[in-house]
Amino acid sequence: MKKNAKKQTVASIEHESSYIRAYEDIDLLNRPVMRPVRIELEVLKPELYLQALNITQSIVCFGSARVQPEKEAKAKVAQAKKNLAKNPKSKALQERLSEAEGLLSLSKYYEVGRELAKLVVKKGKNRFAVVTGGGPGLMEAANRGAFENGGKSVGFNVTLPHEQHPNPYISKNLAFLFHYFAIRKLHLVMRSRAFVVLPGGYGTFDELFEILTLIKTGKKEEIPVILVGREFWSSVVNFKALASYGVIDNDEARTCHIVDTAQEAWDIIAKFYKIK
Repeated sequence: MKKNAKKQTVASIEHESSYIRAYEDIDLLNRPVMRPVRIELEVLKPELYLQALNITQSIVCFGSARVQPEKEAKAKVAQAKKNLAKNPKSKALQERLSEAEGLLSLSKYYEVGRELAKLVVKKGKNRFAVVTGGGPGLMEAANRGAFENGGKSVGFNVTLPHEQHPNPYISKNLAFLFHYFAIRKLHLVMRSRAFVVLPGGYGTFDELFEILTLIKTGKKEEIPVILVGREFWSSVVNFKALASYGVIDNDEARTCHIVDTAQEAWDIIAKFYKIK
């Protein structure tokens, strides 16, 4: 083989996919057979960052991504009314107004979530990081309360069909993006010292019943599980009814503390961990 031909052949070989270093080969990592490796990476990466910052205990706050501060919620109601006025018979616009009014009724919990995170930072003396799903709405509120008061504010985002962005109140290098819901759940739970659940939908219910199941089955030690918003939770979940049918025990029906204020929620956490 001539000298120039050898150089060309070597250059060609060096550009073949087989010659890429395995840890730099994105196409390789994206193959279905490499799923266990990707899962391991999702476990390890956040762990390394959190260990570096000595984050070992967290208060997890969950709630609807749709609930906004009162001012913004009122603006959406006003806009929905204007839209409906142009076409009063539209069922779709009637539904949009109903949804906007419902979210307005929950907007007060934005400040509750923000205040609770402030108490976690100030009263807990930075013992706990505040952890959320990293999104907008009530998750943003909790991150904001921690961030504004100098606490460690962590966001665990996950890839969704509709692009999700982290809220702006997450501490530097503490925003994580997961592909696997299961690994995200693992990180939410493993350092948690309390779960505070504000009003929310499917995702919020998923996290609530996940932690209750883990505690029930002994996979997670007993920690406070606090539902914020008596009116909301008493209308959407009936634990007493579940107990009356025998599908859960009466003690299990009393597992969740239901409160209205940030102070009530913090008092439960403080009492459980004997924080003065």
